[in-house]
Amino acid sequence: MAERPLPAAGQLLPRTEPFTARTAWAVRSWWLCARMWMRSMMAYRASFVLNLLASLVTHSLDFVVLVLMFRHTDRLGGWNLPEIAFLYATATFSLGMANLLVGSADGLGARITSGTLDTMLIRPAPALSQLCAERFTLRRLGRPLQALIVLAWSLAALDVHWTWDRVLLVPVLLVCGSVIFGAIYVGGATVQFWWGESKEIQNSFTYGGATLLHYPPTIFAKELVAGVVFGVPLAFVNWLPTLRILDRPDPLGLPTAFQYASPVAAALCVVAAGLAWRAGLRAYRGTGS
Repeated sequence: MAERPLPAAGQLLPRTEPFTARTAWAVRSWWLCARMWMRSMMAYRASFVLNLLASLVTHSLDFVVLVLMFRHTDRLGGWNLPEIAFLYATATFSLGMANLLVGSADGLGARITSGTLDTMLIRPAPALSQLCAERFTLRRLGRPLQALIVLAWSLAALDVHWTWDRVLLVPVLLVCGSVIFGAIYVGGATVQFWWGESKEIQNSFTYGGATLLHYPPTIFAKELVAGVVFGVPLAFVNWLPTLRILDRPDPLGLPTAFQYASPVAAALCVVAAGLAWRAGLRAYRGTGS
């Protein structure tokens, strides 16, 4: 049987359609909304270039702090600068891509307060896709681009015996880390359905979590490391796969399978964020306007 084409812009997708078709329509809706904002932004190309350069310079300061720290020590928790640069780059890239693609979800509370979420709900496109693409800007590329530069330097400086699984783990952890942070953005945003002032709590898990992952797990208490493995699974962004890449011992003594489990953790995070979003929408009563 021939596959049904996706609906054109402005058409609703029936709920009887399979999950894959609804997912494709949600992605397409996000792209249509994001493209609209990109066209608006590119009307002022000089401003875009300057903002992108400013973003690159600003985000580079975080890594400069790490470099200055290593002017006074050779090791931090037993890790050298190229190894910590690898942690920094992978965490920063994952956060940057998640912020680029779905970071606007943290504006949910403002839309609920102003009543403008209702306009999203009556449009013929998924509300989550519209929310994540709201005010999409390529200026946010500054963070992941800067992270890729640091990552390239760290890979060149690392003394690693590259096997096929270690090579494969690098792109896998970048993709899965971005998905995990994206799920945290969406899941944290849904709390605003019940508690409109919870944006800073979400930021503590996204920006605060990325800062935590810049440093090796050996400098933190085992209770904290266990919390970001079995609680909010930030350790799967880069800590656990990096232990395998760098052939480092696990401070928790977990089975080796955990070091390859980032795709599983990312999938579970997406499911949890999706369920939280659906629960939030069902609880939402609108403004009545």
